[in-house]
Amino acid sequence: MFQLINGPQTLGASRVFWLPFLAVLVLVLAYPAVADSYDVGNMAYLLTWTFMAMGLCLVWGYGGMLSFGQTFFFGVAGYGYGVLATNLGGESGTTFLALALALGLAALAAAVLGYFMIWGRVGGVFFGIVTLSATLVLAFFLGQTAGPEWHIGNARLNGFNGMKDMAPLNIPWFGGEPLFFEGVALYYLVVALILVVYLGLRILLNSRFGNVVVAVREDPQRAELLGYDVRKYQLATFVIGSALAGLSGVLYTSWGQFITPASIGLPAAAMPIVWVAFSGRGDITATLVGSFLVLWAFQALTVYSQQAALLLMGAMLLCTVMVAPQGFVIGVANAVRRLFARRGAPKAAAPSKLPEATTAEVRA
Repeated sequence: MFQLINGPQTLGASRVFWLPFLAVLVLVLAYPAVADSYDVGNMAYLLTWTFMAMGLCLVWGYGGMLSFGQTFFFGVAGYGYGVLATNLGGESGTTFLALALALGLAALAAAVLGYFMIWGRVGGVFFGIVTLSATLVLAFFLGQTAGPEWHIGNARLNGFNGMKDMAPLNIPWFGGEPLFFEGVALYYLVVALILVVYLGLRILLNSRFGNVVVAVREDPQRAELLGYDVRKYQLATFVIGSALAGLSGVLYTSWGQFITPASIGLPAAAMPIVWVAFSGRGDITATLVGSFLVLWAFQALTVYSQQAALLLMGAMLLCTVMVAPQGFVIGVANAVRRLFARRGAPKAAAPSKLPEATTAEVRA
């Protein structure tokens, strides 16, 4: 199975890729030792969004289905976690049960929505329209749940004020005190999950499943004529990618102990499209690296002006479409690959000179 980590569907298959990968991983693991608690918590916040980006890369980049529904499943899982963690008590490991059930809820919602779209032959731009409509309906519904009658058990939805005060992820620990995944602990949990998801997606994409998914993207009719049930592969891809968006929703809700409809609405729904398009939707590594860099830059600019940050996102998407449709991160990776290939290529041997006598004979 592990030999599938390298394959035709993912960039990087040599020491030129994996040695820098390990170096970056060491730096990421050492980061809390040199940063203060605020910066570590902020870095954990940025990393929680990368699951949503990787999920969209799987659905859109590899599966060919442009989805504006990532924040829909983000919201379903985030609110689901809040409701479940509040009603289960939020202690003695029940938060991880809430996490699992919330992810299951997001996957179920994706399976139902995806079934009607895929079996209904909804494709192309209409796939994006349907998923965007579902996202906006959920955001509108949650926005009008401010009254006390809008509650599920002990959990109040609170409308635009958002749900809050749900317990963060925690597990029983030595001495009877639970270990709360906040700050450094949450950071390491998120890093571990990113590593597992990233390597798992590489194995999945380089397996028979991934090859069929790419074949369906390139020519669904040909894949169907070869005997593959195209709809099942598309639905499985959509469910996995949507569940990853749900994982972002749960981790975000646990990180801040709140979630609002603003994290689901139209501006939020467009952000993952920009991250993945700019990074390069054709490769999971490019999406992971590029999305994190874009998120970091967006947050740094938001400190000064949120409007300027949104304008930057729009400009980045426009430049990507016009200048580098394959994505800027993939473009840079291809340029580096060509540079190494050019340096490693043997120099052409200079033509040897003919002896004088032979030269005279040729002239004669």
